[in-house]
Order: sequence, then C-alpha cells, then structure tokens
Amino acid sequence: MTKYPVYTSMKDSGLPWAGQIPSHWDLEPNRSVLRKRKVLVGATHSAFRLLSLTKNGIIVRDVESGKGKFSADMGTSQEVRPGDFVFCLFDIPETPRTVGLSSHFGMITGAYTVFECLDPNRARFLELFYIAMDDRKLLSPLYMGLRNTIAASRFLGIKSPLPPPEEQTAIVRYLDHMDKRIRKAILAKQKLIKLLEEQKRAIIHNAVTRGLDPRVGLKPSGVEWLGMVPEGWEVRKITTFAKVGNGSTPSRANPSYWRGGEYPWLNSGAVKNGNVTGSSQFVSELALKECHLPKVPPGSVLVAITGQGKTRGTSAVLHVEATINQHIAYISNRTGQPRVVPEFLQQTLSEAYRELRRISDDSGSTKGALTCQALKHFKVPVPPIQEQYSIVEAIHLETAGLNETLKRVTKEVLLLQEYRTRLIVDVVTGKVDVRKVAAGLPDEVTEPTPEEAELDDDDSDELEDEEPTEDEA
Repeated sequence: MTKYPVYTSMKDSGLPWAGQIPSHWDLEPNRSVLRKRKVLVGATHSAFRLLSLTKNGIIVRDVESGKGKFSADMGTSQEVRPGDFVFCLFDIPETPRTVGLSSHFGMITGAYTVFECLDPNRARFLELFYIAMDDRKLLSPLYMGLRNTIAASRFLGIKSPLPPPEEQTAIVRYLDHMDKRIRKAILAKQKLIKLLEEQKRAIIHNAVTRGLDPRVGLKPSGVEWLGMVPEGWEVRKITTFAKVGNGSTPSRANPSYWRGGEYPWLNSGAVKNGNVTGSSQFVSELALKECHLPKVPPGSVLVAITGQGKTRGTSAVLHVEATINQHIAYISNRTGQPRVVPEFLQQTLSEAYRELRRISDDSGSTKGALTCQALKHFKVPVPPIQEQYSIVEAIHLETAGLNETLKRVTKEVLLLQEYRTRLIVDVVTGKVDVRKVAAGLPDEVTEPTPEEAELDDDDSDELEDEEPTEDEA
C-alpha cells in the first residue's frame, strides 16, 4: 500500500470507523442522501421477482429450483427498485454481507431495510464505502442489543465522508479496475484448489470404499452411491451403531441464556474445516436445561443439515464437549455397539457429500434440509475396527502433501482477499490518493465474468436464527 500517494491535508472525520479523511471531503448525514422506503408488495407478490442479499450484492433468486429459505407469507416482502440500497441492520457480525445496491426490480424480505438514494451519482461510492465498513465490521460502535442491531433512524443520522463528485467517479473507476484484476488472480488459485481437492477426494474414495488391499475380493454393497465394497466389510445404517440428534438456538431475547455462559455452543459454520476444537459462542447452564440442549461428547461427528451454500452436508469431528443448534446433527457411538472410528466416519460422510445433498434436496422441504431420520437410516461401510484405524492413517499419510499445498494456496487466496478489503477501505476513507492512477486507466471497465462474479459467494448461508421483529429491525 505504500506505493500509493497520500493526501497532503487531512482532518478528523469524527467517525471511529473512518478516522482521518482528506480536508476537502465533505461529511454529510446519511439522511441527506438516503431515504427509508418500505412498500409491501402484499397480494401482488406474484408479479415480483424474489431478490436476495449476498456477498455478490443483490441477486435474483431462482424460485423454481425450490432451494433456499422462503417466507411463509410473501406478501410481507417489500419492493426493491434499481438504484435502491438494501441493508441488513441486525445480526451484523454474523451476516456475510449487510449492504447491497440493487440493479434489479423485485422484492426482498421485510426484515431488511430499503433506502432510496436521493442522488444516483453518489450511489456506487456509498455502496463501496459501506462494503468496506461491512468487510471489517467497523460499525460496531453503533450496535445495540443482543441482536447487534443498528436502528434505521440512527443509521440515517450518522455521517458519511463524500469526496467531490469527480473524485468519487475516479475512486469508483479505480476500485472496479483493481477488483477485476484481483478477482482474476483469485480465480486462478481457486481453480488450482479444486484440482488439488479432486486428487484428495480420489484418495479418500479409494480408501473408504475399497480399503487398502487391492487383492481383497469385492461384493455388492447394496447402496448405489457406495458401489462395491471389500468382502469382510459390513454396510450398516448409522442408527445401528450410533445415536443421532440435533440441538436448538436459545432465544437471543433472553439474556440469561447467553450472558456469562461458559458452555460451548456451535452453529453450522463450525463444521467447515473438518475438525471442531472450540467455539466462539457460549450458553449458560440455564439454557442447557430449559432449551433441552444436548451435551455432545468429544469423538462425535457433526453434520450440517440445512443451508443453501456449500455447508449443508459437510461434516466434522468434534474434539471437545459442546452443544449445537438446530442446523447441525450429531452422530455419537452407542455404548456396547461395534464402534466406528470418528475420523473414518467423517471421511466416509465427506465422500458421500453429493449423496447427502441429493437426499436433502429430495426431502420435500423448500429450504433444502437433511433430517435426523434420514441420517439415522443412511448406510455407510463399516470395516473391522483395526482396519478403520489403518485407513485413517493411510489417508493422513497420502494426503499430507496435498494438504500442505492446499493450505498454502488457500492462504494466498485469503491474502488476496485481505488485500482487496484493505485497498477498498483505504481508498474510500481517503488514506491513499488514486486520482492520478484512475486517470490513466482504460476508458472501459469490463464486467466480471460469471466465474469471477461467484468468487465471494463461497459457502455463506442465510441467517440461521429467526429474523427480528419489526421493532427490533
């Protein structure tokens, strides 16, 4: 970042999240450029396209696929027009993206806050500014209550830094150009990650479905996704050797369930990395008792059972005692039953990921969900216990090099993403001056390709907890 020139004269913005800004920039209350607008679609909802706020901005939902969360009453959705801002002003720390500038006409959940931009020429700069605030969750001084809410009236009362119009144009032009370049670099590394993951999956597939000895005879498993398995292996329903259940989310409106809690509570994001060794959220003993939360023992396997991102169907081994929410199922070995090594079961479920997704898509739920009942009756291979340990060790040895490379390339992607985040923050808050650089850029900035547009839409599911009431929102 040191290669960029800086502004010669700065002033204190008075905003903890923006710090100093160039002296010639204005500070204007949001109400001077934004106006809250809530128009419910009511009985005409069928004439509107359903929109969604994502890491890629506001997109049109594919309703016909039946995937995703849908309101029971579409009439409570609100109208969104091209040029409108959509903010999610609740559960801000947990929400992947809380701001978007719409280029579509449609409707979105009434829990979000829609603002009309009074000056369309300022809209893109404002979007970039609040994306920068959102990426770092810098508006935390404004949060209120357990739901980390910013009241719309308070948001309209705060000020935003606004450069002169021609400077806003230069900043937007420069950041769009840089975003295109960074996305291309990230895409190249993500393609490499996919190739490495395919190699890793091939190793795991052979180990958990064929074993380690190629000379052993095979027999039909009777399970379509599994195919043939070695003679001497069993194929059993999970319920025959393990207990399956899930948890819940204690009410955020009851402080005694959360404040001062010391018992780890997990949401579905915890399963993404294959191993769970701790939690960032904790509940009280009162919550465990009154909300009937399960105490899940170490050595259990956790499975994400809901969500429209990549998370649903993923699994992880739990290494600490914890409780879970309703979006995770646990699988714990039954006492006195033939034991399944947790790492072997987790690797097997990882291999069965596509089948688990298929089952959840066919569940009849518009939200796309696995059920505990479906997991109980899901069939998996069960080799002799010592062979399970050998398979786990062999997978570890054969994938060690791939894991190291995956770790390195994944870190490089994270560094590129962090650079992009830092660049946007520094430019829109006036920490660096890009006017001269922007002036030398090509006149036409091309739109991102579909592949590039999907980069940020990783495994971010929608909010898991209930939406706030009208008063909370």
